[in-house]
Order: sequence, then C-alpha cells, then structure tokens
Amino acid sequence: MSGHRPADDAALAPHPESVRPIGADPAVLRVGNASGFYGDRFDALREMLTGGPLDVLTGDYLAELTMLILGRDRLKDPARGYARTFLRQLEDGLGLAVERGVRLVANAGGLNPAGLADAVRELADKVGVPVRVAHVEGDDLLARGGWGDGVLTANAYLGGGGIAACLRAGADVVVTGRVTDAALVSGAAQAHFGWRPGDLDQLAGAVVAGHVLECGTQATGGNYAFFGDHDLLRPGFPLAEIAADGSSVITKHPGTGGAVTTGTVTAQLLYETAGARYAGPDVTARLDTVRLAQDGPDRVRIDGVRGEAPPPSLKTGLTRLGGWRNEVTFVLTGLDVTAKAVLVRRQMEAAFAATGNRPAEVRWTLARTDHDDAEVQEEASALLRLVVRDPDQDAVGRVVSGAAVELALASYPGFHVTAPPGKGTPYGVFEAVAVDAAEVPHAAVLPDGTRVGIPPAPATRDLARLPDAPLPEPLPPGPTRRGPLGRVAGARSGDKGGSANVGVWARSERAWRWLAHELTVERFRELLPETAGLPVDRHVLPNLRALNFVVDGLLGEGVAAQARFDPQAKAVGEWLRSRHMDIPEVWE
Repeated sequence: MSGHRPADDAALAPHPESVRPIGADPAVLRVGNASGFYGDRFDALREMLTGGPLDVLTGDYLAELTMLILGRDRLKDPARGYARTFLRQLEDGLGLAVERGVRLVANAGGLNPAGLADAVRELADKVGVPVRVAHVEGDDLLARGGWGDGVLTANAYLGGGGIAACLRAGADVVVTGRVTDAALVSGAAQAHFGWRPGDLDQLAGAVVAGHVLECGTQATGGNYAFFGDHDLLRPGFPLAEIAADGSSVITKHPGTGGAVTTGTVTAQLLYETAGARYAGPDVTARLDTVRLAQDGPDRVRIDGVRGEAPPPSLKTGLTRLGGWRNEVTFVLTGLDVTAKAVLVRRQMEAAFAATGNRPAEVRWTLARTDHDDAEVQEEASALLRLVVRDPDQDAVGRVVSGAAVELALASYPGFHVTAPPGKGTPYGVFEAVAVDAAEVPHAAVLPDGTRVGIPPAPATRDLARLPDAPLPEPLPPGPTRRGPLGRVAGARSGDKGGSANVGVWARSERAWRWLAHELTVERFRELLPETAGLPVDRHVLPNLRALNFVVDGLLGEGVAAQARFDPQAKAVGEWLRSRHMDIPEVWE
C-alpha cells in the first residue's frame, strides 16, 4: 500500500543532468508500442522487439472498462488486479528485451503495480534473465474514501514523472497503475532528454507522440476511414523517433503491414480528444499547433507543438457496479415489421404489469435491417432490441426472460430471438472527478526498493476552452451532387465516460474550405438524430483540417453501462460519413 509522500522525498530523485540517456543515441529516442488495450495482439511484443531497433517499448493495457474488470478481479483475490497477459508475453519477451537493450514500460499494473512488479521479478528468476524492475504507484485513491456507495476503483491519472525516475535509476522494466496513456511515452522521453517541468513545448510534443502511439495499430491504418488505401491484413505496430526539442517522426518497422500517413496520424490525433487544449498532469498540449508532414514512406513528422502549464487537478476515474441488466433481441421477418414490433412491446409490457415488478429502466430500439423482396432470410429481417436495467437482479431476471420465452407460440408470426434470454448480468458505471494534484501521492519505487516522491507540476493553469480559430475562406458557389460525406472526409470516433467525440477531417484544402462551413453543430444534429437533444460542442483545428465534435451524454454512464447499440461510440464517425449532403462536384 502506498502512503502520502514525505515532504523531502523529491530530493531523492536523480538530477536530470546527472544521468545518461536511456537510449543508444542521445539525440533521438526510439519508442515503440506493443499494446493498445488489454487483449491486443499477443505476439506484438515479440514482433516489436525483433522487427527493428528500439530504445523503449511501451504497452497500454488500461481503459475505463478494464479498470472495472480489474476491480472485480481484486474483489475475488486481493493479490490480483493487474493485466496477467503482460506476464505471459514476458515469458520469452523478457530475454529478447534484455538482449537488445530495450527498456519495457507498461501500465499493466492496473490496480496492483507492486504485485505485478513482484511477479515480473519471479518470472525473471524462473527464466534466468536478471532484470531491474521498478514500479509507479500512488494513483489508487480508493482507500481515501468519500467516493459514495459501491465504488470499486478510484484512480488518478498520473503523469510521466514516476516513469522517468524509474528509468533514470536504471530500471529495465517499469510497470505502472493508472497513468495517462501518453505518459508511457512522455515519461521515457523525460528520462532520456532530462527535461524539466518547465520544458512545456518539449513535453507537449512527447505527449502528442504518445497519444499517437497509445492505441497501437490505429496509427498504422487500423480502424481508418479510408482503409482501402492500404493493406490491412496485419498492420504493424507504431514507433516514434523523438528528438530533444519534442518533435517526432511516427513510423513502423520495415516490412510490417499497414501504413503511416498524415491521414492515419490525423485520425489517431482526433481519437478521444476534445478541444484544442489536450490537458494532462505534466503539460497541456495545444493540438491547434500540431503540424504534420509526410517525411517519406511510412514516416510522418510531428512538430510545432506548443505546451502550456497543466491544470491544478488530476482526472480521477471512479468505477462502480451500477446494477443489473438483461437484453432480448426479437427477430421480425418479412411483412408488417412495425405492427409486429408494436405487438411484442404490448405483450412484454403487459407481462411486466402483471408481475408488478417492471424494471426501473426499459428501453426498446428497432433496427430496420430488413429489405423488400429479399433473397436471403436474414436480409428480410429487422431486429427489435429490449434492454432493461434495475438495481435489483430479480427485476431483470425471470421477470424478463420468462415473459419473452412464454411468447414463443403466442406472438407475431415467425417469432424467434437471437439468443435465449438469461438471468441478467451486472453492469458498471464510470465517472470522472477532479482531485487536487497535491493530494495524490505519486511515487516511483526504484529497483533497489527506494521510494521516491514525485511532486506535482510546480506551475499550473486552469483549463479553459479556447475561442474557435478563424474559418478558411468558403468555396465559391458551384454545382453540387448529393452523396455521402465520407466521399470527401474521414472520421474517427470514441468514448470518454458518458461522452462521445467525433473527429472529422478533410482530405484536401478545398474540401476543408467546404467542410468547415457546412458541417455546423446544427447540421451535425440533423445528420445524427440521436444527438439532437444532447449538448454538442464543435472545435475547429485548422492545422489538421479537422473539426472535433463532443457529444455529452450519448453513452449514458459510460461503456460499462452499455447504454446504446455501440457503447463505445466506435462507429459513430462511420455513421456520420454514410450520411448524405450536397457536396461540390469539383475538388482538387
């Protein structure tokens, strides 16, 4: 268990100028990524270690949903709470890393970084590979209390200072709990270049590079709007060549699949961000200053990034069990789909009324996936989805599944469901709160066991929305053609708690001049009617020829609550691209 930081712990931290660079070349640090989530490609760690030169290899294993999963693991066994996949990857990867002089930095420690560090030491002894292991702690604030009922995890998002201290002390493997995803990269860069807290532009550049790397193959063409442009059979994982001024080149190992282009990097830059100010514990990076340039095949240069002092508080993620949910999907085939949906809804509602135990939340959605005169039965069918939630498991169990099963011979013609209804399952809720950075006991536990306190940023700045940048000159009037927005624009969408972001970028300057004026908040709501009653904020990023829309409340209480068909908003951007607009006929 970690305690509060002693006032003089920071004095024990190695002085940046007293340590040698952690990579072979003092002028450049080569940082790779081998995991974008818990469950990513297992052999990526070996691929990255053997595919080309690296100084540091990072792995991101944590997400909002992952913290809930690890929290439930910890309830079953207090010694658990970390991503065990990382250990299995190290069974042969640890020797490869030591042989090639590559440091490993991963947030796989989850809720128990000290436990994972001990497990790595045990594994190293077992495979006969001596390594120096360190870990970062202090993010776990659950014991602090005051979070309300049912909270399973409470973790502050730490910066890169603890990682830097571990690497400066000679650690070969650094495991952390909840740090910001980008901190895995920026912490390594801090250690290599000896940056100080006031080196805001350099830190911001490394944070941007870290954000590009954090989701693995999304930077090399994975989940890319124009996926037909590249071979995506097996995209390689990305790496960044970071320079002392914070600029970087995003690339990948030679011969690996996918591609690194200004488009793939733009898509990842927009992923799960909001406005021009991208706040973190060490620095607020100004995304409106990012410049991208193709620097050769599979090489994209990032420079010009400006940094500002970070906010005085740290984002802290809370997860808790929200209650119980159940789901039934009725298949409606052929004629009279609407009437069939009305009938089954009336029957289920009557069954709830008869028991006197209607679930607290009942939600129906009808997906008209059916086609007229279909040659394949599935293409003649629509899906009526019933989702129920309640704090009481009994209210979503037999009450729902029994009522649905009993309709099998007593409802609409062709009645069937996609899967037998069950007893109901627990669902989670994610909430983000702000905690004063000075109250978070961020610490690095070095390979020799010394515990070093990491002070918060010495200077801070309250986070405020920047005014929108001036729009480009609009296109002159001309002929248009009705068609999908995706003809001329890419998009990438994702989740942050209950909010969703949809980043949209143009592929040419003329397309940008049209997009910036045509895709207003009002038009966005028209194209995506599910957002019509929700707060929508549009941010303008001219350097990226991009607009970023943040939709508050679209995802309810977060991914674990599974509030909608696409609970992480992964495909909202593709839905937007499929919507039709009046698009100018002539482009550059």
